[in-house]
Amino acid sequence: MPLYEYKAVGRGCEYCLSGFEVIQSMSDEHLTHCPECHAPIRKLMSRFYACIIDTPEEVVRTDRKIREYEKEGMWSHAAELADKTGLEERARDNYKKAGYDM
Repeated sequence: MPLYEYKAVGRGCEYCLSGFEVIQSMSDEHLTHCPECHAPIRKLMSRFYACIIDTPEEVVRTDRKIREYEKEGMWSHAAELADKTGLEERARDNYKKAGYDM
């Protein structure tokens, strides 16, 4: 069964603001509200690693750094780093959260 990622659309709790994963059947309805606080959520596009266990260390470090920035609310830092590494959608989302018109 696939693993789906969800994240709060606006306000939410700590669980959904940082994003969470759910294992669901492909035939299951996608979640629309956080199971913890019932805030609106959306399904994210996941990066697909296709069973690649050996992820280059630099990619792992960069992803961790972006997640740290996001968790701390440093949206412009996260957006800039995501933009530099080719993660356009993630960069766009973070720029919007930082208050930039996209």
